[in-house]
Amino acid sequence: MSPTDLELYQSLQAGDSSALGTLYDRYGTVVYGLALKILTNPQEAEDLTQEIFLILWRRQNYNPQRGSMSTFLTLLTRSRAIDRLRSRGRKRKFLGNWGATMSDNAIVSTTPFDEISLQERRDRVRNALDDLPSKYRQVLELAYYQGMSQSEIAKHLDLPLGTVKTRSRQGLLKLREHLRDWIG
Repeated sequence: MSPTDLELYQSLQAGDSSALGTLYDRYGTVVYGLALKILTNPQEAEDLTQEIFLILWRRQNYNPQRGSMSTFLTLLTRSRAIDRLRSRGRKRKFLGNWGATMSDNAIVSTTPFDEISLQERRDRVRNALDDLPSKYRQVLELAYYQGMSQSEIAKHLDLPLGTVKTRSRQGLLKLREHLRDWIG
């Protein structure tokens, strides 16, 4: 007879990593399927599936009195997937606005004052990038100056794709923080 979800969760709390494997075998397909349905990207869905089970392992915040393990994992997956979609939208908006500002000014720049202003902005962004820890800066430079995708960056740096995504997100957040007073 196989152990119940509650028994597995109690084993997990006691430090038994095999319990996490059994829970993954039980619910990994459900979590991945929901993540894929919401995110529509297999790599992101895989990353999120891994994240969900790491949360279960590290935080151990499941409360059996509030519902089944299946319900807990489904709600957590849905919530995290929606967070990722929102983050995607914010990132696109930031980069779109930044790119539009840079390209508009590059086209319109005809006076010496415009050229100086554009150069100041470039310098400010470059300085903000230089202030970032190298692990974030490296990923952002490859993405935005070399035009590499996250998969290409992962291969180039010999890093897991999830690490590249995390560093990209964290780097953009830190860059935004550095430029907060300038970008409004």
